[in-house]
Amino acid sequence: MADEQTSELARAIQDITEKAELLVREEIELAKAEMSEKFGKLVKGAAFGSAAGVFGVFALIYLLDALSWGINDVLDVSTALWAGFLITGVFILLLGAIAGVLALRFTKKGSPPTPKLAIEEAQLIKATLTASPDGHAVAPRASVEVER
Repeated sequence: MADEQTSELARAIQDITEKAELLVREEIELAKAEMSEKFGKLVKGAAFGSAAGVFGVFALIYLLDALSWGINDVLDVSTALWAGFLITGVFILLLGAIAGVLALRFTKKGSPPTPKLAIEEAQLIKATLTASPDGHAVAPRASVEVER
């Protein structure tokens, strides 16, 4: 009779172990799938953003050239054509400095992408596994050092 209870207990422990392993594997797959989906969206956004940036740079070159010649016309400068280009260059450097400061601020505020669903699911599983039969969470056991 004792052997029968021991074998049932061993089967139950083996069953729990297999289910825990399966649960961990599924959580890892969920995290991988979530990160793959986020990465794919980031890549698509980066590709279209890069294309927009290339067209924007070409348009900006023409607009800045027109601005430089326009400043020369407003200043009525016929001998020092560089004046309009100098003013435009200083303006571009000022805009670049402002954009750099803003980029630094936004970068510091950003956080790396994390698999939120997988983390929440793992926390729920942990809470379920550490709950006692009466429904209250069981605190982890503290390790006790034995003095000799």
